Amino acid sequence: MLNKIIRFFLENKLVTFLMLLIFIGWGIASAPFDWDTGIFPSDPVPVDAIPDIGENQQIVYTEWPGRSPQDIEDQISYPLTTSLLGIPGVKTIRSNSIFGVSSIYIIFDEEVEFYWSRTRILEKLNSLPQGTLPEEVAPALGPDATALGQIYWYTLEGRDKEGNPAGGWDPHELRTIQDFYVRYSLTSAKGVAEVASIGGFIKEYQVDVDPSAMKAHGLNISQIMAAVKNSNLDIGARTIEFNRVEYLVRALGYIKDLEDLEKSVVAVRNNVPIRLKDVAKVNYGPATRRGGLDKGGSEAVGGVVVARYGANPLHTIDNVKEKIAEIAPGLPSKTLEDGTVSKVTIVPFYDRTGLIKETLGTLEEAISLELLISILVVIVLVLNLRASFLISSLLPLGVLIAFITMRQFGVDANIVALSGIAISIGVMVDVGVVFTENIIRHLALVENAGARGKRLLNVIYTATIEVAGAVITALSTTIVSFLPVFAMEAAEGKLFKPLAFTKTFTMLAALLIGLIIIPTLANAVFSIRIDKRGYKKILNLLLVVAGIVLTIVSGNFIALALTAYGANGFLADRWPDGKESWANIINIIITAIAIVFFLTKAWMPLGAQNSFFLNFLFVIAIVAVVLGALSTVIFLYPRILKWALNNKGKFLLAPIFIVLFGLTAWLGFGSIFGFMPRFVKQTGIYQKLDSSLPGMGKEFMPSLDEGSFLLMPTTMPHSGIQENLEVIRILDKRVNSIPEVETVVGKWGRVNSALDPAPTSMYENVINYRPEYILDEKGHRMRFKVNKEDAFVLQDGSTYHPRKEEFRILGPDQLIQDNKGKYFRQWRDEIASPDDIWDEIIKQASVPGLTSAPKLQPIATRLVMLQTGMRAPMGIKVYGPSLETIEEVGLEIEKHLKQVEGVTPMSVFADRVVGKPYLELEINRDAIARYGLSVQHLQNVLSSAVGGMKLTTTVEGRERFPVRMRYAREFRDNPEDLKKLLVPTPSGAQIPLGELVSMNYLRGPQMIKSENTFLVAYVIFDKEDGYAEVDVVENAQDYLSALLESGEFQLPAGVSYVFTGNYENQIRATKRLSIVVPISLIIIFLILYFQFRSVTSTSLIFTGIIVAISGGFLMLWLYSQSWFLNGSMAGIELRELFQVDTINMSVAVWVGFIALFGVATDDGVLISTYIKQLMEKKKPATVQELRGVILEAGSLRVRPAMMTTATTIIALLPVLTSTGKGSDIMVPMAIPLFGGMTIEVLTMFVVPVLYSMWQEGRIKRQLKITEK
Repeated sequence: MLNKIIRFFLENKLVTFLMLLIFIGWGIASAPFDWDTGIFPSDPVPVDAIPDIGENQQIVYTEWPGRSPQDIEDQISYPLTTSLLGIPGVKTIRSNSIFGVSSIYIIFDEEVEFYWSRTRILEKLNSLPQGTLPEEVAPALGPDATALGQIYWYTLEGRDKEGNPAGGWDPHELRTIQDFYVRYSLTSAKGVAEVASIGGFIKEYQVDVDPSAMKAHGLNISQIMAAVKNSNLDIGARTIEFNRVEYLVRALGYIKDLEDLEKSVVAVRNNVPIRLKDVAKVNYGPATRRGGLDKGGSEAVGGVVVARYGANPLHTIDNVKEKIAEIAPGLPSKTLEDGTVSKVTIVPFYDRTGLIKETLGTLEEAISLELLISILVVIVLVLNLRASFLISSLLPLGVLIAFITMRQFGVDANIVALSGIAISIGVMVDVGVVFTENIIRHLALVENAGARGKRLLNVIYTATIEVAGAVITALSTTIVSFLPVFAMEAAEGKLFKPLAFTKTFTMLAALLIGLIIIPTLANAVFSIRIDKRGYKKILNLLLVVAGIVLTIVSGNFIALALTAYGANGFLADRWPDGKESWANIINIIITAIAIVFFLTKAWMPLGAQNSFFLNFLFVIAIVAVVLGALSTVIFLYPRILKWALNNKGKFLLAPIFIVLFGLTAWLGFGSIFGFMPRFVKQTGIYQKLDSSLPGMGKEFMPSLDEGSFLLMPTTMPHSGIQENLEVIRILDKRVNSIPEVETVVGKWGRVNSALDPAPTSMYENVINYRPEYILDEKGHRMRFKVNKEDAFVLQDGSTYHPRKEEFRILGPDQLIQDNKGKYFRQWRDEIASPDDIWDEIIKQASVPGLTSAPKLQPIATRLVMLQTGMRAPMGIKVYGPSLETIEEVGLEIEKHLKQVEGVTPMSVFADRVVGKPYLELEINRDAIARYGLSVQHLQNVLSSAVGGMKLTTTVEGRERFPVRMRYAREFRDNPEDLKKLLVPTPSGAQIPLGELVSMNYLRGPQMIKSENTFLVAYVIFDKEDGYAEVDVVENAQDYLSALLESGEFQLPAGVSYVFTGNYENQIRATKRLSIVVPISLIIIFLILYFQFRSVTSTSLIFTGIIVAISGGFLMLWLYSQSWFLNGSMAGIELRELFQVDTINMSVAVWVGFIALFGVATDDGVLISTYIKQLMEKKKPATVQELRGVILEAGSLRVRPAMMTTATTIIALLPVLTSTGKGSDIMVPMAIPLFGGMTIEVLTMFVVPVLYSMWQEGRIKRQLKITEK
């Protein structure tokens, strides 16, 4: 069947080329890189920066204004939690109870469908037994969004025509515009679930009662409340007909201004109306705030756009921006006293578009560089331009087909998904090399010389089907090797399954192209012959002219490569006999130089501060070193293999040592050699090796550089609103003074959304820092004009020399863009990485009253907070029977954690659970009974007179404002005044509050957290540089366990603690991988077995995986050594260039190893196939004949094997040197692949040697039997 398919497409070239055109067009239309397709339709793959790895959760959000956290917990959170626990599929329920708000997070099992879970929650809420919740409380579902939903933050600012800040707008004006115009407009954008407001003041009608006037008029608080409620009402009186016309009758009674309220009648005394203004002062005022926004030290008003579940973030942001452009002309403006027109403008301060495009830009660049490098390696090693074309055509076509399948299967493009394509380039080249090399080998045979037409087709067909089986087997092992990734669950599954899909799509695309497209292209390419010398001369002359013209028109000297091609072709017939091949070699050199030129221009590995020529030489050197080393292997292969076959024991010592050293570097010397007797362990050598090889650290995932930080300190629970405003103003001003920081916007308290249950003492400062170099919208570096002295030329004609002048920040509008210019660096010389910027931020964030904060980023923090409930990647949950108990234990754990190795002492912070000052009014029941009062009546008076009860809401067009009544501030500002508050009784007498209650001062909770109804508090901490997350957590576990055993640390009855955060994810992922990785290796073994039908032969091939894995561990170990690549070149530190630093074992690293599993078997499969074929053909009868057969088979396969290795190794170099967004995840995946493929060269020797040992034993046994 397979052979028939190959022959059909080979014989029907029109069908093949139509399919090729469809793949190219469809792939370009599906590409996620925002390519300009002109009139061609575009349907790109949806994109995001990273996959949404948040929990499958829903939020039940309940407001009960004015109530304390304890009331919220007792009367809302706890009853709701117990009721919701019975919903099918519920895994965990966490709740937060803060002042006036209950937020309940219901985490479902991953297989539960998102919207199905919402319907089940609504069913449960609608069927709650009566009395479960207070009557006036109505719980509601939060927005249908996820942890990554907050995609766009903005502020409303007054700006002039040039876009400069103009001011002139009060916070309450901006908040009104935000609440009733901007918010609703943006909510209507497709893909938006919610737009939440933050900052400014909500306008209120405030009725401040004067108790003295109220008493003088003989009124009570209840009468005033009724008067306010009865003064705000519109009604309809149906219709009347007059003169045959129907009129709708309306009675207008809504409050329109303060005067309407002031004229409201409270009571009538002696036929004289007592109006509201007689007993109260009516005015506009701000509502009580539980959150605010600060931008650069000034009060700000803004909002956050939350994307709907399943909506593509980039498309949603684009829709929001279109809506902003639509409503912008209609936003209000005003003329200031100086004549400036200040128009309300929407100004974003967090836009995920930049992160998404920069991440995709990094990947686009990495994939482009890999393609160029692969083409270069193929050209240099194959030494045949036609064959190079065939192999190279597979790469871009395979990538385009991968885009098509991603679009059709709903796999979004993100840093992880596209990394699957990046790490597949080597395998794709391998497919092309195997097919093309075999075709060339068959065409080079004497009997096939000069084959044309049908004969050529049959030769290509025979060569293709000869290796098709081996290629399918090799690719099957590669695809199967990713089964562990498909089997991952929870966060790691969501993170890496897209990569497994794209890797699989790319492999299948490569197989499709290898079986169908390459044979047809080979038939077409090798059929082309220009026999007439005159035509050749004319064509070459045209190339010479075209190169000169293009050089003059474009100004790029690389176009002279065409002239060089033409000149070489024109003079080709003048080479002496025996030297004709030099013309082809010169063409190959010209092509290689051209590709290196484009590669250097896109890569610039030594940085923009070094000349293009120096970068050009560096690229040539890197490629030459790798190709030279592997070419040496090819050249010396017969001699080395012959020696190895004759000295098997000596040779096998090398791979055995590598395997043993790799395992030791991974697990640690003590783990591998722990069986040694005590006297050996006490020797200096053993202890030295044990300390030098401690094993590799473990973490869940390397963090993605988002281009922004989230500074989340807290103040003490007792701090008031005014204190919070002052602290955040100081903090933002200080951080904003850092040159590398672009904008700082700080939030205190909570946004008006169910997604943000923050107390007023919690700060979230979004700090956007400038990229190292000025970037365009796609995340690519921009070049700007410089003069002969390398000084940047500015738009105003002046110049700026970064090395000679004081550091300045310049925008792209101040510089002159020039494709031949230089990159403009935006960081000071002493700032080398984002970590240095964070250190500067921490220095500036030292404000009295602020706690320390761990290093956080917006997306990562949202995920951690909604997964674990805490604001740090590492922490401890403390469960207990009472708030006081868990706080006490938390504080003691905080003290002990500061002593743990690897823990940053300043980062340790335990929740201050009961630190909020409370003024409790304890009702004297005997006293209220004496005056005929009920508890509810007294509570109503207190909630309205002190707390300020919302009595009604005005209707003013599209705007709605609350009307709130309470005692005037001077009558409720301190406890002594509260005692004088008058409480009306049924008899008409008004009794001072002090006679009815006793006042107590105590400390209570600011926020109450629970998990599955159990009270919980958190102790957060962070690791020091150089330590892995899991290792630090294990150190902390051991330390606390030792203290418990010694009695220095004791847990009260009913208290327990567990470590949480990324540690939980890592443990879960490790357990999962420990099961599925062996299963996938077994499946790979079975696939190889069914191909070779021999356990021994399969085991020999399997040694390639073991050797390659050891190479991966060896490279990871080298990265952790301070001496590795410790040098510089052209002023660039090689360790910085290749980002050499300790790499911990994370899920990303294991994915790199999994990718290595499949690749590592390819060479073993192909060389074993050739050995098997030659063995069946020549049937060696002696040891010497056997070794000759094995040597011949190895020599036939060493060139394509080295081509695959060279392509994979060199193609990974741009990934290893990548510093853009997303490189944090790509680099850890690439390192084991790079190291494994480097050591995998040994497979070309190990497999033949082991095969020889096996067969030699069989031959010797047969000879003994024959002799007998």
